[in-house]
Amino acid sequence: MRPLIMLALAAFGFALPLRAEEIGSVSTVFKMLGPNDKIVVEAFDDPKVDGVTCYLSRAKKGGVAGGLGVAEDTSDAAIACRQVGPIRFTKAFKEGEEVFKKDTSLLFKTLQVVRFHDKKRNVLVYLVYSDRIIEGSPKNSVSVVPVPAGPGG
Repeated sequence: MRPLIMLALAAFGFALPLRAEEIGSVSTVFKMLGPNDKIVVEAFDDPKVDGVTCYLSRAKKGGVAGGLGVAEDTSDAAIACRQVGPIRFTKAFKEGEEVFKKDTSLLFKTLQVVRFHDKKRNVLVYLVYSDRIIEGSPKNSVSVVPVPAGPGG
């Protein structure tokens, strides 16, 4: 049933959320009940720029609440984006456009990655930050990927 719903959303023009691939994790705090608190490393490819993959490390709460998916993860995150193949812009994009988004609490808090193109230096700048409807966090991290000169870049 779920694939049918996703297909219907795509047909009506709703963007499907970009999913990250979990690369690995390490435990940071032992929890007697439920999973441990951990740092998770995930990767995703830029949907509008072929040849760029971003790696996120982020805190993930464990315990009973974390295991049930109702705990609020902290705003701690880091990002490293790298050229993994020939860079080619596949679609036009806006400055500060969202590239990746993940809910980090049951309601109202998300981890986001946005992209900027610094044309003067010919680099792509990726910024990861956390926001919440009431109050966001100033914690953030950036990563820069040089764009080779030539067609498509």
